[in-house]
Amino acid sequence: MANISASLVKELRDKTGAGMMDCKAALAETDGNLEAAVDWLRKKGLAKAAKKAGRVAAEGLIGVAVAGPKGVVVEVNSETDFVARNDQFQGLVRMIAQVALDVGTDLDVIAAAKVGETTIAEAISSAIATIGENMTLRRAAGLSVSQGVIGQYVHGAVSEGLGKIGVIVALESPGKADELTALGRQIAMHVAASNPQAVDEAGVDPAVVAREREVIADKARQQGKPDKVIEKIVESGLKTFYKEVCLLDQPYIHDTGKTVAQALKEAEGKVGGPIKITGFLRYALGEGIERKESDFAAEVAAAAGQG
Repeated sequence: MANISASLVKELRDKTGAGMMDCKAALAETDGNLEAAVDWLRKKGLAKAAKKAGRVAAEGLIGVAVAGPKGVVVEVNSETDFVARNDQFQGLVRMIAQVALDVGTDLDVIAAAKVGETTIAEAISSAIATIGENMTLRRAAGLSVSQGVIGQYVHGAVSEGLGKIGVIVALESPGKADELTALGRQIAMHVAASNPQAVDEAGVDPAVVAREREVIADKARQQGKPDKVIEKIVESGLKTFYKEVCLLDQPYIHDTGKTVAQALKEAEGKVGGPIKITGFLRYALGEGIERKESDFAAEVAAAAGQG
C-alpha cells in the first residue's frame, strides 16, 4: 500500500472539495493515484456533493415515522422547494425517518447506519450527485410512551408522513389504542397550528419566563405603578403568557370554548382511561436557518449589465 502523505490528501481535497476522510479513503483505495482517486470520489458522488456543500439548504421536507410506542421527526434540507416533489428525495427522507426509529436520533449514528449495503451518509451523497443540489440531514428527535400512543400530523403533506410541518405527541394512557390514535392526531394538529412552547408551566424555559417577567414589570414601572401593584400586574401577566405558550392551557383549536386540558379530560370517557400528554415535538421546515435575501430586480438588472 502506498504511503499517503498529508500533502497528497490536501491536493485531492483542493481538487475535488471532498472531505478529508473521504480523500484519505479514496487515495487508500487507489494506491495513492491522484487521478484515480478523483474518479473514485466522483463515482461515489462525493466530489460533486462537496462542490455544492457551501450552498444554503433551507427547503426540503420534514419526515414523521411512528411505530408502536415510538415516534420520530426528522428534517432533511435541500436548496429548492422543487426537490421536495422529487420521488428520490422523498424516498430518502422516508428512509432516514425509518432508520431513526430503529437506531435513535443521534445524527452521527443515523448517518453511519446501513440500509442494505449503503449507509445513510452515502445515500445522501448519492442523492446530491443524482439530483444536483446540496442536501443535509439537519436534525432528528423522538418520543416514546410506556403505555399509550404517539399521535402524529403532517401539515402541507406531499406524501404520507412527509411535509412542511411535522408533529408528534406522546399520550400516556391505558385506554383504547384506536381512540387514542384519533385523539393524538387532533392534538398534533393543534400543536401544528398553535405552536406551544411547552406542555405546561413547568416545562417553560426559566430564562423565557424571567424575560417575560421583566418586560411586564418594566411596562408597569414606566406607567408609574407602585411596587406592590407591579407584582400583582406581573403575576396576572404571566398567567396570560402561560395560556398563550403552554399546550394544556391553550384554547383547543377544534373547540375554542375549552382548553386542551379540558378537551383531554372530556375524552377520557371515550378512551376508557386517564390521558396524560408527556411531550410533543414540532418541526417546521427551515426554522432558524438563515437564508440569503436576494433582490430579484437587482439580479436581473445586473445580468442585463444595468446594475
